[in-house]
Amino acid sequence: MRRAVGLVLVGIASVQLGAAFAKGLFDEVSPTTIVWLRLLTSTIVLLAWARPQLRGRTRDDWLTVLGFGLSLGTMNWAIYQSFALIPIGVAVTIEFVGPLTLALVGSRRLRDLLWVGLAAAGVVLLGAEPADLDPVGVAWALLAGAAWAAYILLSARTGARWPGLDGLAVASLVATLPLTPYVLLAHGGQVLDTRILLVGLAVGLLSSVIPYSCELTALRTLPPSVFGILMSLEPAAAALAALLVLGELLTALQVAALACVVAAVAGATATSRGGPAQTEPAPD
Repeated sequence: MRRAVGLVLVGIASVQLGAAFAKGLFDEVSPTTIVWLRLLTSTIVLLAWARPQLRGRTRDDWLTVLGFGLSLGTMNWAIYQSFALIPIGVAVTIEFVGPLTLALVGSRRLRDLLWVGLAAAGVVLLGAEPADLDPVGVAWALLAGAAWAAYILLSARTGARWPGLDGLAVASLVATLPLTPYVLLAHGGQVLDTRILLVGLAVGLLSSVIPYSCELTALRTLPPSVFGILMSLEPAAAALAALLVLGELLTALQVAALACVVAAVAGATATSRGGPAQTEPAPD
């Protein structure tokens, strides 16, 4: 159990450090280019690892994995656009509203109102300082949260139709392809810069490959409820990584908002039979 918990924590730290290092490049490289390099890295590794079997797939199989891939790509692309405009810790906090809402939808238990209230309090606290937050950045984070909720729903369907990592590998390719023409045509010079290419690939390893490996290994022995509670630490880890790498400071209200959302996600996961805990690792 301790080893599995440690692997999840390593994955959380890795993905948030990757995001912080990525944002540090935004003065030189567009967020879209960094997202593309990240997705490209994970796609190459996953395809080589899984070697998915494509023959004999039904139309529904392909439609499911297509939707899964589009939600994956949208989630990654939108959150990086948000990172460019608002603090990383705030963006990840807002993004968590998506899976949290999904976890609580349809619940008829009164105690779940507590988690809804905590999450709502966090949103209200973030809105209490509107001058400090770019509304476009907030909108991008909300889109990322909605895509994350779709990702969770489609991951279960994909897992039922595609064995092992086959579905995730194909979905990663689907997520990468729509961005490829734009990046190569509009930002091809950035991709050809060796330093930027290497840093972008390193971000891909930190943000995708290492977290996937750690979390998938941990989930073999770690109860989903425990995994979900650990994942609730993501906003706090994002804020800490941004502080250490970028020197991003959050206001007292933003820290309070983050704490509310972390508590809401942890509480909802601990008391719910569903929710984000019972999904594949979230590639935020």
